Amino acid sequence: QAHLVESGGGWAQAGASLRLSCAASGRTFSSGAMGWFRQAPGKKREFVSIMSPSGSYIRYADSVKGRFAISRDNAKNMVYLQMNGLIPEDTAVYYCGANWSSSRGEFIYWGQGTQVTVSS
Repeated sequence: QAHLVESGGGWAQAGASLRLSCAASGRTFSSGAMGWFRQAPGKKREFVSIMSPSGSYIRYADSVKGRFAISRDNAKNMVYLQMNGLIPEDTAVYYCGANWSSSRGEFIYWGQGTQVTVSS
């Protein structure tokens, strides 16, 4: 059974950095895309970033481009999100996802989420 656990969330001041980690277990995810979505209060969950298995394909939401960086370690079944230059609009619950479904337009497997709060 697939299991994803995020960590690294918390409170930060505007301009600061946080690094989110996601540990995947229960199966091998090295052949599937992994990435991040987020959901702010009162808003729908939105795409943040995705990385292909080899890392040759990476995409970011326009709102985080140039500030966030995704990476993964297939040997450890881990995916990371380095968040720099945080702004209050980045406040959200961040969800790690694995194995992209084109038909669904989202990941098949999800973590439980980690809260990120950015204060001005």
